[in-house]
Amino acid sequence: MKLARLLVPALALGAMMASAQNLDMDTGDPSAAIPERPTRGSSMSAVETRFGAPVSKHAAVGDPPISRWDYPQFSVFFEYDKVLHSVIIRSPSASGN
Repeated sequence: MKLARLLVPALALGAMMASAQNLDMDTGDPSAAIPERPTRGSSMSAVETRFGAPVSKHAAVGDPPISRWDYPQFSVFFEYDKVLHSVIIRSPSASGN
């Protein structure tokens, strides 16, 4: 009887483990999908020298003044003339919509 109490949970656990599946997906080099973009603290002139002229420039707003430059693959946010942050622009198909 004691053996049956131990055997039933062990068999159930074994069955659950046997039904588990691993899904291996080769997504390639993850860094290859991320475009190079400006790093925090870079100056506006350094960004324009390295990445060229932006597609559009948005005027500064707020205090401290925050401005944005848009490139085809990313947007760059500046505080005064220094990069605060840069973000990748997702295509609509990449977001699942």
